[in-house]
Parts: sequence; C-alpha cells; structure tokens
Amino acid sequence: MQSAQLRTLRAPAFPTAFDRWPAVGWWPDAARDLLTGPPATIASEADLASAVFVLPPRPESIHSSRTFTTGTLAGWGLPDLGESLELIVSELSTNALRHGLRLAEPRAQEPIRLSLIRRGRLVACAISDPGSGAPELRHPSALEPGGLGLHIVESLSLRWGYVPIAPHGKIVWAVVTAPDE
Repeated sequence: MQSAQLRTLRAPAFPTAFDRWPAVGWWPDAARDLLTGPPATIASEADLASAVFVLPPRPESIHSSRTFTTGTLAGWGLPDLGESLELIVSELSTNALRHGLRLAEPRAQEPIRLSLIRRGRLVACAISDPGSGAPELRHPSALEPGGLGLHIVESLSLRWGYVPIAPHGKIVWAVVTAPDE
C-alpha cells in the first residue's frame, strides 16, 4: 500500500465491538486537526505505525501496559515520550480495569485493549473496554483518595477524549507529541 493511501484511510464513524480495532489509519476524530500541522507530517510509511496489547483483568496488567508502552516507543525511536505516555497509559489502564469491567456482568470476559498509534511525531494512546460509562473529570475533596487520574491525562496530553463503541463499550484516548529535535 502506498503512503498516500495510508494517509487517507479512516475507521468507520462508529466503531463496533465486532471491528478489528484499531482499524488501519484510525485516529480520534476530535484530534484530526492535529494531523494537518507541521508536527504531524508523515514523511514515510515508517512514520505510521500501531501496536496493540491485550490487558488481562488483573492488577499486574498495569505494569505490563507501561512496559509495553516504553518498549514500543523505543522501537519507534521516540523514547522521549516514554515518561509522559507511561503515566497516561497507567491512568487509563487503571480506569479501564476499575470502571470498564464489572465482574458480575457477562461482558467482563471481553478484553481490554491498549493501542498505540503513531502518526509522525504524534502518538495516540487508546484503551478500549466493554464498559459503557463515560469517563468523567472529577473534583475530589482534599481527603478523598484518588480521582485525579483524568486530570493527569489532561495535563500531559495535547488532547484526550472518548468514543462510544456499539453495542457497548468505549475507547478512551489521549494524544501526545514528541519534542522537536
């Protein structure tokens, strides 16, 4: 496939749980405008890549997702993104395991997927889970433990958001950019 074709492929407007995810060329619609500026210029097919990791529903999956992220970024020649993206992945993976799975529900056996999608110097981290609840920025009290994860994601990313998946589930994503060399 030629690189010009790779740049124009898009995922379906409303992904479903039955689609192979992420589709080739997927990028969050709410962050498409980031692809038009100079940082997102795709010089070659090497600047367009994706990697997927399936998280088992266990607490140690969070460590595995961070390791997968730093290894993938190193392979792409983007190790400078490691620290920020590792923290984003940790927060989104924790939320997916904590809120995206309800063990009493039949969907609890569906996988949680971490995908890293590279478009030039931009990298999208996307976590899909079977839960239908929308992620929500909370404002916890000073004595309340937790509740700041999405604030961390917001502060470290260019943009973040979520996309519902039919008939149930969601993709929570965040986009970061590598520093100029």
